[in-house]
Amino acid sequence: MQTILFVPTSSGIGLTSACLGFIRALDYVGLKAGFLKPFSQNSAEGSVESEDSSSVLAKHAFGLNPPMSITRSRLERVIGNGQLQDLMEMVVAKHQSLSEHYEVIVCEGLVADSESSYAELVNLAIANALDAKVILVSSGDLAHPDSLVDKLDLFARDFGGMANERTLGTILMRVKNLNDSYATNPVAPGKARVQLDDVQLQAFKQQSPDFDSDHFRLIGVVPFSNTLSVPRTWDVAQELDAKWLSEGDAKTRRVLSTKLVARTVANIEDAFTRGNLLVTAGDRDDLILATALSTMNGVPLAGLILTGGIMPNDKIVNLCRPALKTGIPVMLVNTDSFDTVTKLNNISHEIPADDTSRASEVTNFVAAHLDLTWIKETFSSGNKTPRLSPSAFRHNLVKKAQIAKKRIVLPEGSEPRTVEAAVICQSRGIADCILLAKPSDVAQVAENLGLTLPEGLQILDPANLIANYVKPMVARRKGKLDELQAHEQLKDSVVLGTMMLQLDEVDGLVSGAVHTTANTVRPAFQLIKTAPQYSLVSSIFFMLLPEQVVVYGDCAINPDPTAEQLAEIALQSAQSAKAFGIEPKVAMISYSTGSSGEGADVDKVRQATEIAKAKAPDLLIDGPLQYDAASVASVAKSKAPNSPVAGQANVFIFPDLNTGNTTYKAVQRFANVVSVGPMLQGLNKPVNDLSRGALVEDIVYTIALTAVQAGSGDF
Repeated sequence: MQTILFVPTSSGIGLTSACLGFIRALDYVGLKAGFLKPFSQNSAEGSVESEDSSSVLAKHAFGLNPPMSITRSRLERVIGNGQLQDLMEMVVAKHQSLSEHYEVIVCEGLVADSESSYAELVNLAIANALDAKVILVSSGDLAHPDSLVDKLDLFARDFGGMANERTLGTILMRVKNLNDSYATNPVAPGKARVQLDDVQLQAFKQQSPDFDSDHFRLIGVVPFSNTLSVPRTWDVAQELDAKWLSEGDAKTRRVLSTKLVARTVANIEDAFTRGNLLVTAGDRDDLILATALSTMNGVPLAGLILTGGIMPNDKIVNLCRPALKTGIPVMLVNTDSFDTVTKLNNISHEIPADDTSRASEVTNFVAAHLDLTWIKETFSSGNKTPRLSPSAFRHNLVKKAQIAKKRIVLPEGSEPRTVEAAVICQSRGIADCILLAKPSDVAQVAENLGLTLPEGLQILDPANLIANYVKPMVARRKGKLDELQAHEQLKDSVVLGTMMLQLDEVDGLVSGAVHTTANTVRPAFQLIKTAPQYSLVSSIFFMLLPEQVVVYGDCAINPDPTAEQLAEIALQSAQSAKAFGIEPKVAMISYSTGSSGEGADVDKVRQATEIAKAKAPDLLIDGPLQYDAASVASVAKSKAPNSPVAGQANVFIFPDLNTGNTTYKAVQRFANVVSVGPMLQGLNKPVNDLSRGALVEDIVYTIALTAVQAGSGDF
């Protein structure tokens, strides 16, 4: 399944038409396409979701059933609170509801207007969240290639530029200075494609060499069409907020031209012709009567607008009644004639949701002008392994946790962030949380935070539990401590929680908001112990980079692993990545790439890579690789051209703890990246550590992660 985000470079250029035309072209080449409009362009208030007009047109045109759009008012509130990424989880959920049913999903971006200057920010967030390719929808005059290409280049930069693999190309809509005969003679998709001549193409390439190349395709040039860009008289009345004097055939008549008539009837040239919408003052009896006479003679005018809020007198109305039977629409506006015409000149070209006939015609017209060969080759060949976006990762994580329905013990039960996280997890069904703390202390924290403790949230006083675990702990650590020592150690809530986990009274443990990593991990090593298939315990962080989630390991546990241990860390990390929706491509990181460097440290990484390959021959793994060779495609081409991993790695295994911990913290802080973890690997049961600076959100996702681990049982 592939996703394409259509991003407009300005308003009123036919964004929805481009989306629908593209879906029509995909359908023609045998590809099943769905439609998604994440955020409504409409200014609906109140509800969280609404049916956007674009979605309505997609429903009518193709029988699709797009998810409801998130309202613009909701979007604006979230942006104001700095929580756009949280809202992207809803977008991911809507996208996933379509992903099983379609081969391609066409996603319509947000149009920037006077009320939505944040459109670029939102469109970039959508592209990252859905790992979508981008098609820019623009408009312009072929006679001025410099301004057109500059605009495309400007918008492409948001997504890495024209040469970036994310930006597929552009569709130029409503292009002027093009002759086109297909507006009245429709043809099949791809059969009316406009080819730029050499002079035109060279003019564009002088501005940008990437234009209409393998990097950035000119997918279609759609001419401006007078016959297809025209509104109904009904739409005009809506835009003007007009009062109907006679609605007539307003929903079927098209406004081909607007004429301001102010002269005497004898001096009006070509006003009374088919498709004209006449504008005149309400007290011009002569022009009103002439209009009535024209319609009775069979001229299908688009309608008559009477300005100035002036109603014709009763005598004139009675004389015109026979004309009204022809279906001519007549409306009244309060503005004067000049202001009315000015408004008409600025009327939107977008297709109203209920204008299905025009939508169908425009859809076919756009599809006829697209590069059908390129569309078929590009989208029939499948997609490379998709990147997992941060929003998709968080959404999937919560979803898997909700399915797992696991019990997670939180030893730091009265710590305010932990209490709030537990309330969220319990309320959302992420996990059944158990707080180890005095109930009165938790109640006081909840009151201070303005929280209501949900039903099902367990609060257990550690002082009342210690006696139950003394003997089981002595038995677990036979010969290493007596009952008195066990009783003393169990006063530590982390130790107590770990014993509950060992005895299967809970499914996982999360700690570290106030305890050190050593305080959290040491009881796990002593009581939970290493899983039989592993020789060591390691850790990974899920690094939520802007465009994708990657895995870093080991950044918390093993100071200086041997080659054999490093290989095991790589295999554990690859398995963990796969469990959370990341198809692993493992890079063994070193200061040297391939055979370019020598030394004990490089040799260790090289040996570890060979050991891991031997144990998991189907795993995509390579090393030694420098970080830039592992992560940047352009660097990989020169440093490791034959590597199956270089330039596209998503699991990074560092040679030692010093390198791993330093790297993750540098990326986290200087790139402002959220890191989830460390997640421990190799234990018999899931225990996870928190940063002492963890936010409530961090704790929530770590609880979810622990629940998923517990549900998998393979860590």
